[in-house]
Amino acid sequence: MGVLTKNGGSRSEGWLLSTILIVAISLTLAPVLRLFVEGVTDQGAVGLSLAGEVLRQPSTLSALTHSLVTAGFGTLVSVVLGSAFAFLVALTDLRAKAALVFCLMIPMMIPPQITALSWTQIMGPSSVLLKTLGLAPPLGSPQPLYSAQGIILLLGIQHMSIIFLTLRAGLRAIPQEVVEAARISGARGLRTWWQVVMPLTLPSLAAGTAITFVTALGNFGIPAMLGIPAGYATLPTLVYQKLAGMGTSVLAEVSILAMLIGAVAVTGILTQRFFQSRQRVYLVGATSRPLAIPLGAARLPVEVLLWAVVCTILVLPMFGLLATSLVPAYGVPLRLDTVTLEAWTEVLLRQPVTTRAFANSFGLAIGAAVVLMLLCLPLAWLMERNPTRLSRLFDSLLDLPYALPGVVLSIAMILLLIKLPFTDATLYGTIWIIFLAYLARFFAVMFRPVQASLKQLDPAMGEAAQSVGASLFQRLRDVIVPLSAPAAAAGAILVFLTAFNELTVSALLWSSGTETLGVVIFNLDDSGETAMASALAMTIVLVVMALMVLVQLMSRRFPKGVVPWQT
Repeated sequence: MGVLTKNGGSRSEGWLLSTILIVAISLTLAPVLRLFVEGVTDQGAVGLSLAGEVLRQPSTLSALTHSLVTAGFGTLVSVVLGSAFAFLVALTDLRAKAALVFCLMIPMMIPPQITALSWTQIMGPSSVLLKTLGLAPPLGSPQPLYSAQGIILLLGIQHMSIIFLTLRAGLRAIPQEVVEAARISGARGLRTWWQVVMPLTLPSLAAGTAITFVTALGNFGIPAMLGIPAGYATLPTLVYQKLAGMGTSVLAEVSILAMLIGAVAVTGILTQRFFQSRQRVYLVGATSRPLAIPLGAARLPVEVLLWAVVCTILVLPMFGLLATSLVPAYGVPLRLDTVTLEAWTEVLLRQPVTTRAFANSFGLAIGAAVVLMLLCLPLAWLMERNPTRLSRLFDSLLDLPYALPGVVLSIAMILLLIKLPFTDATLYGTIWIIFLAYLARFFAVMFRPVQASLKQLDPAMGEAAQSVGASLFQRLRDVIVPLSAPAAAAGAILVFLTAFNELTVSALLWSSGTETLGVVIFNLDDSGETAMASALAMTIVLVVMALMVLVQLMSRRFPKGVVPWQT
């Protein structure tokens, strides 16, 4: 047994905490620091002349304006859709709520490039679905989604789940007694809604809005697939085009653009925290009965309307994607004589790049989940048991790599790993830079559920094991791991789900032989192989939905709140 310290820990625990903490900081915060250093230096000396030159370029100002417009109005669409669903699901007596919530989570789990691809298949003159129904516009008509309006619409649909989840959590915390007291005092109808329900949910709505804006700002898949064909560049796509066109020679320039994206994202988060800190409405005590509003005769029409919206934003695009994957060429109507599985056979069985991409994505996703589980389990326990100034600082900054747009993290990883210290070796262009970027990106996704689970554990259990001579390894193996395993497993599944089909980070880091599934879909569509891109996209959608069903079936074994779509 190790020597006890004054806070009940042991020297072995202190050494292990320091070691894991150094590894975690190197993975998550070192790239961000390296990006900052690059942004405030010019040719090795501190200076902002390059930054000023880049920021004055017309392309930068145009891309910044486009990013703010699409992210801002896309967030507005998300707020309208997500708020409507959250209020109705959380506060009324709708039936089949679990199925509705599960369906609303699917758009967030589907990669944005697949969202964009699926919607382009149901609109425009070459839409297989519209041609089959005889509703396609004349050839030569523009694709309406190749525009700022198309990007805004799909950003709003892609991220509405964030508003839904955060607002629903706040709404479910409102007790029935609060509204009953307002009614006794004479409040009725919209007055109750506006003066009682809305003030109590504003913090949740503000938090969801800020997260949605930051996520939309850093979205690469939708602006790339809809904006690049229309010549409409946002900051992430401008960075991609510069780096893809001129390589690492413009690394200093794109690092300035990455910092600009990061600065806007951090400003959004700080603004949200400012307004939330000024909120002075609090709930006292636990919720005895959740607020429930009977819809009466309006329940069936409301349910029909909600499911119609779900079908429009989820089922219809998937049908369009499926129809395109079953024809010999994009634009051919789907009939019995044109149905073929050639695109599926070609992309899944004959194309070596697809096999590589599946292996790379699966290996990267499962590897990231396992490594993060091994790091986060002991780290979360040791930080809870032996809090230090460094661990508290790390805890406060841990969410930064996940909150920052993926393109920012990609540039930061390139700067950090393009030349390893004291050697001429580089990780740029290898699978390892993508893997390390995934570890940094998804560290918080694994750490937060494990941390929340460990906070609920009685520390006396570990102390009892220590008092009878259990070593640090034995306590971790026999006490901590079994008790926190459900939360760690849930975190691992969420890491796998998000990493398996990721594009925003890997779009700037891949090279020949290290393609991921998201990259392959983007490249297939960009090269005109729309049928094969649709077949591969449908395959990924089926895999994602199967994994979500698996999480749903295992949800009873997880701690409450770990699975996002659970009550």
